[in-house]
Amino acid sequence: MNPEANSRSEAATQRIGMVIGIKPDRISAYEALHAASNPGVRDLLNKYHMHNFSIFIQQFDNGLYYLFAYYEYTGRDYKADMDKIAAEPRNREWWGLACPMQIPFKGEPTWTMMREVYYNA
Repeated sequence: MNPEANSRSEAATQRIGMVIGIKPDRISAYEALHAASNPGVRDLLNKYHMHNFSIFIQQFDNGLYYLFAYYEYTGRDYKADMDKIAAEPRNREWWGLACPMQIPFKGEPTWTMMREVYYNA
């Protein structure tokens, strides 16, 4: 499913995958940040229809570390919900903490959206 769809007449789950690099010297801090209970941010995920949000980390053969994020979007208007959550002061504060630890891919401001190639229902 296309996460760029502006409007949906019927809510259906969209599976979203994203990838970004992480600074090796910030991995422990990043893990600690996400291990802390952040109900003020986590409730925003539910408010904007983002469920089963998970982040994984892996070091690749090139020695670099990458984060992979996955979530399921159950709303009706992905773009509108992403614009709204991006404007939330609590989320912007969270990004102020997490984003400096990350390394976006060249030409990307933040996480790179991944294209789904397979899903087993």
